[in-house]
Amino acid sequence: EIMQQEIRPLLAVDIIEQLHRQFALLSGGRGKEGAPIIIFPEYSSFSEVPEEDFLNVVTYLTSIPSMDAASIGFIVVIDRRKDKWSSVKASLSRIAGAFPGNLQLVLVLRPSRFFHRAISDIGLKMHKDEFKMKIVMLNSLSDLHSYVDKGQLTRELGGSLEYCHSQWIHHRTAVENFAMTVKTTAQILQKFGSVLAETELPNDVLCTKDLLTAHTDQHTNLKDELKLALKQGTTLLGCIKEQAAKSENHQLNPDEMENQTTVERLLAQLDETENAFEQFWTKHHLKLEQCLQLRHFEQDFREVKVSLDSLTESLTGLSDIGDCVARVEYLLKELKTLEEKALPTLEKAQLHALHGDQLIQSNHYAVDSIRPKCVELRQVCDDFSNESKKKTDVLSKSLQIHMGIDKVNQWCESGIYLLASLAVDRCQSQEGAESALADIERFLESEEKNQLTELRNLHNQDEVVLSEDIKANALKALKRLEDVQEMFQKRHVSLKRLSAKQTRPVQPVAPRPESSPKKPSMKTPPRTTGVQQPLARRASDNTNSGKPPAEDPKKKNTRKAKGGIKIEVMHEESQGGSTHVIVTNDTEESLSDRRRNCLVNSVSLSTVSQFEQSY
Repeated sequence: EIMQQEIRPLLAVDIIEQLHRQFALLSGGRGKEGAPIIIFPEYSSFSEVPEEDFLNVVTYLTSIPSMDAASIGFIVVIDRRKDKWSSVKASLSRIAGAFPGNLQLVLVLRPSRFFHRAISDIGLKMHKDEFKMKIVMLNSLSDLHSYVDKGQLTRELGGSLEYCHSQWIHHRTAVENFAMTVKTTAQILQKFGSVLAETELPNDVLCTKDLLTAHTDQHTNLKDELKLALKQGTTLLGCIKEQAAKSENHQLNPDEMENQTTVERLLAQLDETENAFEQFWTKHHLKLEQCLQLRHFEQDFREVKVSLDSLTESLTGLSDIGDCVARVEYLLKELKTLEEKALPTLEKAQLHALHGDQLIQSNHYAVDSIRPKCVELRQVCDDFSNESKKKTDVLSKSLQIHMGIDKVNQWCESGIYLLASLAVDRCQSQEGAESALADIERFLESEEKNQLTELRNLHNQDEVVLSEDIKANALKALKRLEDVQEMFQKRHVSLKRLSAKQTRPVQPVAPRPESSPKKPSMKTPPRTTGVQQPLARRASDNTNSGKPPAEDPKKKNTRKAKGGIKIEVMHEESQGGSTHVIVTNDTEESLSDRRRNCLVNSVSLSTVSQFEQSY
C-alpha cells in the first residue's frame, strides 16, 4: 500500500535544466521555529524566467521538506542587493502570486545603492496591500542575521552553512530515482503476485514442470532486481552519510537529514516488500512442487494400476484345477511363474503407497486425493496375494488328490498282477503256500506305507474344492481299492486255511484186501476257474488216523460211491461262489496230498483281465 503512493508529485529529473539555473535554492537552513528557508539569490535574468519554469521550481522546492516543516510556513530570503527596485517588485509579485506553500516571512535584502534603496522604501509602502504577505526590507546582512541564524544561511549570505548546488541536485536525483525504483519494483512484485495467485494448477506432469520452471525464472529475475535496488539504496545512503564524516564539526542540515531519512525509509520498505513477497513465493512454490509431486503420483498410480489389473486378469484366467498330475503340476508352475512376474509390480505398488503416505505426512494439499489411491493400491495387492495363495492351496490339494488316485490305481494294478502271477503248482506244497501268503502279507503292508487311505481323507476334507470329474475319479479309485482289498482279504483267508490244513499229521495204513480200489467212471463238473485239477486216489484208513480233521468252513456235500470212493462238492464263496469237485477214496494218499487240490482257488489270468477291463 505504501509502495502504491506517489512519493513526489514532481521529480528533479523533470526540471533538471531549470534547477541548474539556480534562481531559487533550498539550502536546507531553518528559521527559529524550524521553518524551511528558500533563497532567491542574485540572478540578473530573473525577470526572463518563464512563469511555468518559475512555478515548477518553486513547487518542487516546497514539496521537499516534510509535512511537519512545511506546515510551519516557509521563510523566503530575496537577495537584490545588486539590483533595482523594479527587480525587487517583480520578484515579490511573482512570489505573492505563485508561491504554492504557506509563507511565514519574506526577507528582502534591498538594493545597496542609495537611490534604489529610497525608491524601494516608497514602492513597498505604496504596494504593501497588493503583496498580502509579511515583507521585511533589510539594509544589510547583519539585519538578516537578526532574523535568521548564521548557521542556517549559506556563505553568500554571511552564514556558515555548507551548500553545493550541483551536489544537491545529484543527491535529489539519486534519492528520487531510488524511490521510483522501489515503487516500480513493488508494482512488479504486486503484479507478479497477482498472476501467481490466479494461476490454475495444470493436470499433467509436463505442464506442471513448465509452469514451475517459468515461475521460478521470473522469481529469480525479480530477486535480481531487488538486489540491485537494495544495492542502489545502500550506496546512496552511504554517500549521504559520507558528507557528515568529512569533518568532526560537520553536521547534516535538515534537508540532508531528510534525504537520509527518506532513503532509510525506502530501504526499510523495500526490505518489507521483499520479505512479504518471499513468504508468498514460498507458499506458491511449495504448492507448485506439491502439484508436481501429485501429478507424478497420479501418473505412477495409473501405470501401476494397469499392471496390477493385467496381473489380476491373468490370475483370474488360471481357473482350471487340473484333471491329472501332469496338468496340475503345469498349472502350479504357471502360477509360480505369474507370482514371480508379479513380485516387482507388487513391490512397486507397495512403495508407491508408502510414497503416498509420506506425501500425506508432509501436509500435502491434496490429501483427499492421495489417501484413497494408497488404500486402493494396498487392497489390490492384498487381493492378488490372497487369491494367489488360495489358488495355490486349491491346486496343491488337487495335486495331492490326483497323486493319491494314481497311487491307488498303481497299487491296485500291482495287486491284481500279483494275484495273477501266483503259480498254481507253487502253492501245492506247504512251503509254497506259506511263501505265497508271505508275499500277499508284504504287499498288504505296502498299503499302509503308501498311505492309500489318505485319498479318502483328502476326498472328504476337500470335497468343496473338487470338480465333479475329480470327485468321480476319486470315488472310482476308492471303489477299486475296496474291491482289490476284498480280493486280497479273501485270498489271504484261503491261503491261511490251506497252510493250516497242510500242517496236520497223516498216518499211512495198509489197505484192506476186500476194499481194493475200483476206478470209478464219473464226470467231474467244470470248475469256474478253468483249471483242471488231478484227482488223487489213495487208500487211507480214517479210523486209524489221529484226531479227525476240523470241519472245513467251505460248504461241502459228501457222497460215498461204490468201492469206497467219496465225492465232495465244495462251494467256495471267496471266489464268487465257484464250485469245485473233489473225488477221494478212503484208501487214497494222505490228507496233505488231497489238499493240493484246493489250489483251484487261484485267480486265473482271464479273471485278472476281466477285472482290469471293468476299471
